[in-house]
Amino acid sequence: MTCRPAVFALLGVLLLAWAGNFPAAHAQQAVDPLPFKDHAQEVRFQKLTRQLRCLVCQDESLAASNADLAKQMRHIVFRQMQKGWTNEQIKQYLVDRYSDYVLYKPPLRPSTWLLWFGPIVILLLGAGAVFVTVRKRRAERAEAPEEVLGDDDDDW
Repeated sequence: MTCRPAVFALLGVLLLAWAGNFPAAHAQQAVDPLPFKDHAQEVRFQKLTRQLRCLVCQDESLAASNADLAKQMRHIVFRQMQKGWTNEQIKQYLVDRYSDYVLYKPPLRPSTWLLWFGPIVILLLGAGAVFVTVRKRRAERAEAPEEVLGDDDDDW
C-alpha cells in the first residue's frame, strides 16, 4: 500500500513529460532547413521572423507557423538576406506587399491610431460608464425614502 503514492507521482511525471512534448513538436514542425552562411545569420533570421506575423494563422509569428504561406514568406526573407538586404528593407518589402498587418509592432501613424489607442479608449469609456452608473444609483438611493422598519427590533 505504501508504493501507491510513488506510482501516482511517477505517472504524473510521465504525463507531464508527455504533454510537455507537444509544444516542442509543434515548434519543430515549423523549422525549415535552410543553408545559412553562419550561425549569426541564422540567429538574425530567427529574430526577424519572430517579429513578423503569419497572415494565415494571425496569432503566430512567421517563425512558429507551419502554414504554406508562412513557409513561402520565410523563404522570401531568407533569399533577401542572402542578397544582403537589411532587416528594415526586408520588413518594408513585406509591408509593401502585405500591409502593416505583417508586423507585430506596426508604426505609429494616423492609419494605425485605432490599433494603438483603441484598447485604452475602450477601457476608459467602460470605466466612465461604470462611474456614471454607480453615481446615478447612489443618487437614486439618496432620494428614495428609507424603508420604515417594524417595531419588532429584529433588524439583523
